[in-house]
Amino acid sequence: MATEEGIVIHTQDAFARVETTQSRSCKGCTSKGSCHIGADGKRAEVLALNLAGAREGDRILMQFETASLLKACFLLYIFPVGCMLVGAVLGHWIALTVGRDTSTIAALSGFSALILAFMTVRSKANRMGQQDAYKPKIMRILKS
Repeated sequence: MATEEGIVIHTQDAFARVETTQSRSCKGCTSKGSCHIGADGKRAEVLALNLAGAREGDRILMQFETASLLKACFLLYIFPVGCMLVGAVLGHWIALTVGRDTSTIAALSGFSALILAFMTVRSKANRMGQQDAYKPKIMRILKS
């Protein structure tokens, strides 16, 4: 599990909006420039499940399940590229069988598979986003 500290800025029902800042672990991350969205480039707001009953102003500890994060990364990065490659190889094979231009058919087939993969990713990501396993969770209140 990955952990991050933050401050609760708003609560509503079972969720809390948490403001986090860049930590020491962010320095070595290759995506550090894209994940923090604040005006100063160091703050981000995250919607988290409020399992600890934190209130506005509380300093909290959030946890992210790394297995869920790995599944989401696979779906976003590896799956579309794999589909495109399979589509291109399949298109090349079909073009050889039919006797057509292999480059054009392979390219069209590969990009068609990529578009289908993106549609699948969008559908699957929407369903995954509704599951609690893919949401950060407030586990403990550190200090008010």
